[in-house]
Amino acid sequence: MRVPWQRVSPHAWGAHRTIGAAVRAAARGSTVSVQPGAYQETLVLDKDVTIVAEKGADTVRLVAARGPALTVHQGSAVVRDLTMEATDENEPAVVVRGGSPVIEGCRIEKGRLEIAGDSTPVVRDCSVRDAAGTGIHLTGTTRAVLENCSVTAIDGDGLTVDAAARPEVAGLVVDRVSGRGLHITGAAGGTFAGGSISRTTGAGIEVSGAALPLLRELRVHDTQSEGIRVHADEAAIPALLPDGRTAAMSPAADATSSEAHGVRLERCDVRRTADGVTVSGGAVAMLLGCRVDDTRGVGVLADGTCRLRLEDIRITDTTASALAASGRARVTAERTTVARSAANGVYALGQAEVTLREGDLEHCAFTAVHCGDHAKVELRECRIHHTPEHGVRVTEDATLLAEDVRIDEVRLTGILVDRGDAVLRRCRITGALTGIHLETARRPLLEDCSVTGTGRTGIQIGPDTTALLQGCRVSRTGSAGVFLDARSAAHLHQCVAEDTEGTAVVIWTDSRAQLREVTGTRSGKNGCYVGEGAQPLLEDCDFSATEFPAVYVGAKAAPMLRRCLVHDTEEDLFLADDADPRFEDCRVSDVARSTLPTRRPEPETLAHGYRSGHRATTSGDDTDPAGVETVETLDDLLAELSLLVGLERVKSEVASMAKLMRMVTRRQEAGLAPPPLSRHLVFAGNPGTGKTTVARLYGRILAALGLLSRGHLVEADRGSLVGEYVGHTAPKTTAAFRKALGGVLFIDEAYALVPQGQSQDFGHEAVATLVKLMEDHRDEVVVIVAGYPGDMDRFVGSNPGLASRFTRTLAFDDYASEELVRIVRHQARQYEYQLADATADVLLRYFEELGRGEGFGNGRAARQVFQRMTEQHAERVSDMADVHTDDLTLVLPQDVPRVLD
Repeated sequence: MRVPWQRVSPHAWGAHRTIGAAVRAAARGSTVSVQPGAYQETLVLDKDVTIVAEKGADTVRLVAARGPALTVHQGSAVVRDLTMEATDENEPAVVVRGGSPVIEGCRIEKGRLEIAGDSTPVVRDCSVRDAAGTGIHLTGTTRAVLENCSVTAIDGDGLTVDAAARPEVAGLVVDRVSGRGLHITGAAGGTFAGGSISRTTGAGIEVSGAALPLLRELRVHDTQSEGIRVHADEAAIPALLPDGRTAAMSPAADATSSEAHGVRLERCDVRRTADGVTVSGGAVAMLLGCRVDDTRGVGVLADGTCRLRLEDIRITDTTASALAASGRARVTAERTTVARSAANGVYALGQAEVTLREGDLEHCAFTAVHCGDHAKVELRECRIHHTPEHGVRVTEDATLLAEDVRIDEVRLTGILVDRGDAVLRRCRITGALTGIHLETARRPLLEDCSVTGTGRTGIQIGPDTTALLQGCRVSRTGSAGVFLDARSAAHLHQCVAEDTEGTAVVIWTDSRAQLREVTGTRSGKNGCYVGEGAQPLLEDCDFSATEFPAVYVGAKAAPMLRRCLVHDTEEDLFLADDADPRFEDCRVSDVARSTLPTRRPEPETLAHGYRSGHRATTSGDDTDPAGVETVETLDDLLAELSLLVGLERVKSEVASMAKLMRMVTRRQEAGLAPPPLSRHLVFAGNPGTGKTTVARLYGRILAALGLLSRGHLVEADRGSLVGEYVGHTAPKTTAAFRKALGGVLFIDEAYALVPQGQSQDFGHEAVATLVKLMEDHRDEVVVIVAGYPGDMDRFVGSNPGLASRFTRTLAFDDYASEELVRIVRHQARQYEYQLADATADVLLRYFEELGRGEGFGNGRAARQVFQRMTEQHAERVSDMADVHTDDLTLVLPQDVPRVLD
């Protein structure tokens, strides 16, 4: 009868001399306890027994007599704490061909661990060392589980997974191997999580063939070759989903299943390698939350016809480009950070296609984004800053699409298109030597872009270049605002160049540019310079506040100026010899020396100010008698705010916001990130409570802080925003919005845009247009909506975009009777009247008796009462025979109207 316990010892009486003899004698489920010693034998397991080193690890050594030291064919045997050694380091020391054995706490030396067939072993807390070829080899269709195993000192690869193996590997440590740390090939897959691979001669991890593993939280470092290499033949490209992702990139996909496509890397860390991650051939891969740092080559490289998707990736301190794409690779990167690259941040060549969304590229030694050959690059909501060369460069036959891109502090050009093509929308460039330079035979498009604070030109259109500029703004440039080089044929529409050291718009020799609704203001030289032989068209343009003549026309130049306006400058026009300009319906205002053939502006035009080139004033003139522009300070404006009657809560909130915004500007000047801040406001209150007055002051305050370029107020209501027929509303709203760029758009009775119960009203289109414009120009305009408190709550809640942008409401309380008296006193002083003390008392009783119904006008009512008082005063004084000066100014109690009146 077999006993459940077998003992093995080389010398003990009654014990088996070999482990094999004990196994043969053991019943199924028995335990074989092995005494310390060296056993030279070939052990074969095909039944369920447990073999343990009785005194623990490193006490029992099983040395193969021939072939493997241990072979498992079937069953669920357990082998614990044994050291197993092959006769030849090129041969396996342990082979698992079937069954579900557990190998735990064992040391495998001078030979590999080989797991094959359809076996499902668990190998836990084991080490493999001093093997040749590979340390661990998983093949066949095995579903092996490897937990916390180490592979060291291998003359070859650390772990090889091939055929159709699908292991689950966790906590793997590979160190000091002459080949690859982890090689997954064939049709293999599986999950590899939470381990470390270091000091490899080959790639830290290589995935090839049709293998589709999931690699999670692996640390690869100090390799002589790539950190991670993924390669597949082009025939291995899987079918892509409609949005360009593979099945493995789909949230519904199981990345470990045989149906999944693509190699998936999650939260892996690659450091101190040659190239960091390379994806080539027809491979499809996805990197999520990975970090690549301190590489001796490219951070991430895509080549061939591969498809690569990056999300939440950080690539730092690379000696070559951080992200490179060539061949016909397609790369999509979201929320990718690139920092301190010793070459380019992104480098695209061949026919590669690269898309970056919400990327952040900083401190690249070369151009941050370089696009050459026939490559295509898309940049959306990216930030590029602090590079000694260009922010973006497009050359040869490459194309660029850039939307909502911000480029700060680059030493050369923000965006350079040197051949190639580009579409730029809502891009913002600050602190470059030149903002945007286009020199190409293509027809690039710039839409709603802004360039600020350049050392030289804001936007430069090269020789023989045709470009379309729509709604662009250039300010604070070291030389010209916009320079249109020789023979260029650019089209500028609704563009602004302001505060330039040089000329606002230069049209160089033989150019045939077309400028429509272009504004040039506050320029250190001309508003517009037309070079020799140029024949541009200027329609509805506005030039003002120039140091040199507003318009300069060079020799043999023949520009057409139609419906242009020149104002607020010393001299309007200079003509060189042989100049041949033509003028149609042009206008001049407030020009000291005028020679431009014009018609004078109509009175209503003068009364309402000019287009955006003219600096609108909010109270009185903005220059002193000598003609020098005065600068309003924040303290002056806050003092003016404090003088307003009543509105204590509103004044306190506006003052607090001003102090907060001053702190924001100081943080920005110190190079710190600004906190999230919404400048758009809701003014809720009854009519006549000072909403428009406070809105005007608020715009001037933001301008004094440098958060708005002008700070002027544009008033709008339903009539100025909503059209009368389909397709009319959006352009009408856009036109009103553009007038407010650089200032405040004040929409009174805003709730009228969304009438209650009328979901098909055109006002909803106005609101939708307004929300988009607020997003597109979020730093260029402030929108204030005003109306009755209850109605404003309904208005803000009518559109999710409104609710997210109008997060602060200022409540304007009705004036108390005493405050209304103060308003009347202010009116009296303004118009040189005096109120007797008795008159003020009567006036106070008047306001206390006055009904405060829904139509009560607050401050407007006070002004109306004052007007009626002056009328009754005039009637009384006109009947006096002997009128003195005091009689003309003193308002008596009888001049106060009765409430019943």
